[in-house]
Amino acid sequence: MKAIVQDAYGSADLLELRDIDRPVPRDDEVLVEMRAAGVGPEVWHLMTGRPYVARAVLGLRKPKNPVRGWDGAGRVEAVGAKVTGFEPGDEVFGNCEGSFAEYACARAARIALKPAGLTFEQAAALPVSGMTALQALSGNGRPQPGQKVLVVGASGGVGSYAVQLAAMYGAEVTGVCGPAGADFVRSQGAAHVIDYTREDITDGPHRYDVVVDNAGLRSLTALRRALTPRGTLVIVGGEGGTGFFGGMSRDIRAVLLSPFIGQDLRNLVSVARREDLQTLKDLAEQGLITPAIDRTYPLSEAPAAIRHLKKGHPRGKLVVTI
Repeated sequence: MKAIVQDAYGSADLLELRDIDRPVPRDDEVLVEMRAAGVGPEVWHLMTGRPYVARAVLGLRKPKNPVRGWDGAGRVEAVGAKVTGFEPGDEVFGNCEGSFAEYACARAARIALKPAGLTFEQAAALPVSGMTALQALSGNGRPQPGQKVLVVGASGGVGSYAVQLAAMYGAEVTGVCGPAGADFVRSQGAAHVIDYTREDITDGPHRYDVVVDNAGLRSLTALRRALTPRGTLVIVGGEGGTGFFGGMSRDIRAVLLSPFIGQDLRNLVSVARREDLQTLKDLAEQGLITPAIDRTYPLSEAPAAIRHLKKGHPRGKLVVTI
């Protein structure tokens, strides 16, 4: 089968399209004939092995799994001996490690049946970014009707879903993005837009009940100033920063500080769960959320997709078609 493979951590220049053996599913896995795969920050982290602390899990010197990709959509080709609920021919979406390939294995607990009415490309744009937004806006982070929510990085994959979900919950949503993304963010449900090139999130009179930060570039102090005294900050992922922990150092400070102040400071690393995929499936089938795709790339151009992810400021998700 054809797959996008890397032998060492580094830039997208190290990715190669190769013929490799088709994977064999374990007892709790299914083999998926991939039709499309999502391109998000998680793919960049897998490719670069950064922050470096992540290599304890990903592989110290080189990636344990050399095939890139983390989520996607396709058809079940075969099921493991202990798998129930799926059979060959089922159309599925979810966490499929090594999804930049013609076939990938996925744990049955981390996939669900594809939402009816969505294309494979739309379904591939949903799992990681959709689950991250859903989990960010849960618990104390779930806004109540009429509350004010600020989504930083609102034009990206996670941000676009966070805007849609917060608006669905009845919140008054303000999205932060560059000038080219303003109309897109409004189309996702934002009542207000802040152009980060012209104003700071703390310049205006508003303070927010919930702040979801997807960009990773603002200081913890600045994000706290945007919050109400009892507000909730959700830091998504470990973007930004340098050194061994990268952007996770800010996350660690937030968690350590939170018990001693009135504000609830949380960091979120999304976990793939079938129940969340099922929730996203239901919301998509009801038309309450809609995947937004900036552009698609064929499998052979997956490196270009990752470069565009980091430098092109995509509106919504990028998708690799297979």
